[in-house]
Amino acid sequence: MAFDASETLASLAALQEQPLSIIRLSEPISAPQSSTTRTSDASNSALDNPTPASLEADLSHYKELFSKLRFSYLEQVTKEKFLKAIVGEPPQIVDHQENIELEAELAEVKAVLKAQKEDVANMVKELDEEGRELSRRYETVQLQTTLLSSLPSQIASLNSTLASLQDTVQPSTSLTTSPSSLSLPLDATVALVQQRQAELADLDQRLKSLQQALPPKQRELERAENDLRALEAQKEIAVQAAREAMKGRGDGAEEVDELELRGRWLRGVESGLRGMLEIGSEA
Repeated sequence: MAFDASETLASLAALQEQPLSIIRLSEPISAPQSSTTRTSDASNSALDNPTPASLEADLSHYKELFSKLRFSYLEQVTKEKFLKAIVGEPPQIVDHQENIELEAELAEVKAVLKAQKEDVANMVKELDEEGRELSRRYETVQLQTTLLSSLPSQIASLNSTLASLQDTVQPSTSLTTSPSSLSLPLDATVALVQQRQAELADLDQRLKSLQQALPPKQRELERAENDLRALEAQKEIAVQAAREAMKGRGDGAEEVDELELRGRWLRGVESGLRGMLEIGSEA
């Protein structure tokens, strides 16, 4: 089954049609209050395209609003209790002992509240870190999606370039039989290169050993050439003596026969040395 890049890109685009936004999640809750638009709300200008700066501004704005709301609530509750205590029948009178008990209870409640605030602060810190990590991952996914969207066109361009290069190379390769090693896949090519490198290293080692053995062979060759020159000199002397003896064959036949035998022996020695040294025989 062939891989279809268009379907993958369409799926990613469908997933990104609804952008991730914490402010959009609060729209159903804040929808009834849409009639009273606050000009100071930073989210009104950055609702469609939230940024870290706009989110920080929203966070500061909502913290200020909740702080004012808390102060107003405490003020109203305190006033209400005070007025009920004054105008009630009978009026509520609190003595010193009750104040001490209430202060002790208040201290316990404050300790519990402080612990809860610390838990909430830790939770908010964890949520902040998790949110930043998710934001980075989301930006990475968007970047990778952009890169993936450009890959099909690049692949098509590379395929067209490859086809044109194959068409260009095909006429030249049709005239001559190309080696099978030129059409191997990548793994086989790498294995072949490694094999050729091993063979080259073996040849280098052999060449190095032969170069080390060359000087002794050269000295042996020089000694053999010196012996051959001495034998050639003796041959020339024997040939000259044989020629002189041929002139007076009638008087010294035995001496001539001895010289001929000596010359034949020298020729045999010469031919043997030439065969050992692979030197062509002279005329």
